[in-house]
Amino acid sequence: MAAATPESLNKFVSFCQQHITGQERKEAQTFLDRFFRAFGHEGALEAGASYEEAIKKSSKTGKTGFADLVWKPRVLIEMKKREEDLSKHYSQAFDYWTRLVPDRPRYVLLCNFDEFWIFDFDIQLDTPVSHPTNGIETVGNNHTI
Repeated sequence: MAAATPESLNKFVSFCQQHITGQERKEAQTFLDRFFRAFGHEGALEAGASYEEAIKKSSKTGKTGFADLVWKPRVLIEMKKREEDLSKHYSQAFDYWTRLVPDRPRYVLLCNFDEFWIFDFDIQLDTPVSHPTNGIETVGNNHTI
């Protein structure tokens, strides 16, 4: 795991302020790749993560969902558009997490480009263990990926 430095986080924040408008489909992968770089990786793919991971939903529906990023066994990241209420998407992220076996990721991160809700389902289910509300500037504080 790599830790973010104040300099790398400032670079990430600056990039986001200049280039990211918060459109999920258009910008999520760019945002996440820069996020990984802020934590000292060459990029998300280089770290071993995969984008748009197909996840089969319940056998009743037979449908497939797509998690924005999965990096087993570390983190599942589900992105939403800017200003989206992340509480409305907890069930989607939890459902994806329950179906990612074997080597289910320890952490689940819900993000709307400004807020990061970090869940550790080994500790607690319904409440994020970290919920930086001061924007992307604070996400690296005390966290590694």
